[in-house]
Amino acid sequence: MKILFIGGNGNISWNCTVQALERGFEVWVLNRDSGSVMRRELPGGAHRLKADIGDKESVKKVLAGLKFDVIADFICFTPEQAQADVEIYKDICSQFIFISSASAYQKPLTAVPITESTPLKNPFWLYSRNKIACEELFFEEYREHDFPITVVRPSHTYDTIIPAAMGSSGWTNSARMLAGKPIVLHGDGTTLWTLTHAEDFAKAFVALLGNSAAVGQAFHITGDELLNWRQISEIVAMTLGGPKPNFVYAPSEKIAEKNPDLGAGLLGDKAWCAIFDNSKIKKFAPGWEAKIPFRDGIKRTIAWFMENSERMKINKELDSFLESIYS
Repeated sequence: MKILFIGGNGNISWNCTVQALERGFEVWVLNRDSGSVMRRELPGGAHRLKADIGDKESVKKVLAGLKFDVIADFICFTPEQAQADVEIYKDICSQFIFISSASAYQKPLTAVPITESTPLKNPFWLYSRNKIACEELFFEEYREHDFPITVVRPSHTYDTIIPAAMGSSGWTNSARMLAGKPIVLHGDGTTLWTLTHAEDFAKAFVALLGNSAAVGQAFHITGDELLNWRQISEIVAMTLGGPKPNFVYAPSEKIAEKNPDLGAGLLGDKAWCAIFDNSKIKKFAPGWEAKIPFRDGIKRTIAWFMENSERMKINKELDSFLESIYS
């Protein structure tokens, strides 16, 4: 089976590339090859195509004469990009997989666990509304023109990011932990959350590749382990080997008032419990379950950050804002 991954060496997609190769698939990767230290090296055996994804004509030129059984886009974030995907890929694949986001599910939630039939609605976060709009566009193309869409919704999948309650998933909060600075948590820190290691995600994801029964369907792929944000932060701190974290708490609404960009991701995602029913993906990937507990997975991630000092950069703007919350 011939697969094209748009992305292919990012936080989620690198593991999907590895798993697809291990399945014996012919894997092609299309990206700009930025050489960023925050991305993994493309595994051996994958064919690389280089193009600017934002330039349709450039992409068409690189793909001229090629056809694939499956194309999966890991870096589509807006309906404009989704429309471009339809135009570029509609005639060259038998299945197109859009990587959406579980943050698209209804906020606030009216019931848990979350299933694929949970409504999509997020009035707080533009990122999520754009993902919803992409899904709607793809499914409309499926209904009207047989565009072979499959939608996959990850939820806080980590490998080259460090899950953090506040701010980006880079090194800033880890640096604060090592320095003994207060760690800011939203609410009272007890919101239940689901984290999924990208390797676990990828093992379920590859079961959808080339599966005709998955066309026209949406799936989320998450772990089953539940931790609250205080527990997550404590595990990160313990793995780092720093002092016991000192937590300070602030209402999500207050944080959003002071920092709307940061607050959008709280009110639109992390402020709510994220508990998922994975029955659907388990029917399509018999025998699959997420096997990497966060205590083990985060050791890999932190070791990867520490391999290169350039990955351990501090976002000074974020650090300053976190200081302002309790100072």
